[in-house]
Amino acid sequence: MLFLDSPEHAAFRAELREFLAAELPAGDWDMRNDRDHVSPEHARFTEEFRKKLAARGWLTMGWPRDFGGAGASYMTQTVYMEEMSSAGAPGAYDQGVWLAGPALMMHGTPEQRDRWLPSMRTADVHWCQLFSEPGAGSDLASLQTRAVRDGDEYVLNGQKIWTSGALDADWGILLARTEPDAPKHRGISYFMLDLKTPGVTVRPLVNMMGSHHFTEVFLEDVRIPRDCLIGEENRGWYIATTTLDQERSSINRVVMTRSTLGALIDYVKGVPVLKARAELRHELAERYLEFEIGRWLCYRVAQMQSEGKVPNSEASVSKIFGTELQRQMGITGLRVIGLPGTLEPGSKYAPLRGQVERWAMAAPSYTIAGGTSEVNRNIVATRGLGLPRD
Repeated sequence: MLFLDSPEHAAFRAELREFLAAELPAGDWDMRNDRDHVSPEHARFTEEFRKKLAARGWLTMGWPRDFGGAGASYMTQTVYMEEMSSAGAPGAYDQGVWLAGPALMMHGTPEQRDRWLPSMRTADVHWCQLFSEPGAGSDLASLQTRAVRDGDEYVLNGQKIWTSGALDADWGILLARTEPDAPKHRGISYFMLDLKTPGVTVRPLVNMMGSHHFTEVFLEDVRIPRDCLIGEENRGWYIATTTLDQERSSINRVVMTRSTLGALIDYVKGVPVLKARAELRHELAERYLEFEIGRWLCYRVAQMQSEGKVPNSEASVSKIFGTELQRQMGITGLRVIGLPGTLEPGSKYAPLRGQVERWAMAAPSYTIAGGTSEVNRNIVATRGLGLPRD
């Protein structure tokens, strides 16, 4: 693996930076300060920005050309996500494009692809992922939401939780149990759910930041057409595993950390009493080195994908390292800034416009979302190192 851009990727990175400099708002309105901010102004800008990405073909650049994408390599997609996340750009990561789209392309019928893929390409429809449940998070295969066949329909009953963005979503990808007596991994099916269907209730989950990025979704006798089943009945788990590996290999966790680190370093440089403290300089240096390691772990995943390999344990290593680094950045930020670092965005006394407070408050979720660090460590141990399960 080469630790530098190819000429093609260097040119693409320059194009992305030029676009971001021209299209992102100037001033203090930074998308990274509050990832759960859902003001009308932010929502309108995100919609407009996603449309611009779609018009350039960047939103679906990784899709095969046969499905309207650009057939971009994994390395090119990683460069794209790195630059978008570094700039705090909204809408670059789209759950429909990255999660639902690949499932349809691999397992959907031609009619299903024609139904859902076009609106993903044009950014006209919002998607969410309806996987986790109150008793099935890390052990996702323990899910209890039921889908019972009734003629040409399925009847859904159950509850999903920690669903990102469901309040603004139009559709969701959903796992439900269709064969309760089968081994837990073999009785699950994969569905597309219209969130406007009668019986679907979405409720916000307000977190300790006062935001409601996460939601819980209740399903009460929800009837969906049979053609919303993707792939074979009872084979949904095997469709979902490719989705989870894609989610864990993203570079955005690490590069979002880099922006916070750069802001902290600049802050320390401007405060002589902090600049003189060797232990703070050493801690910031450690975070900088960890950022470089995390970045290249992500590129290793992309390189393996480019070579046709399946980065299972490697994706888990990248996910563990990236989210642990995010958590550590919140701790470092508070240690560097001290008590003023606990002030929320909006306070005129908050250093860095409250960015550190956002990181520290959100830190507990980083090592849980998308697969806990504990589960991913087990994956590394068993699939990467070949250690026994017992």
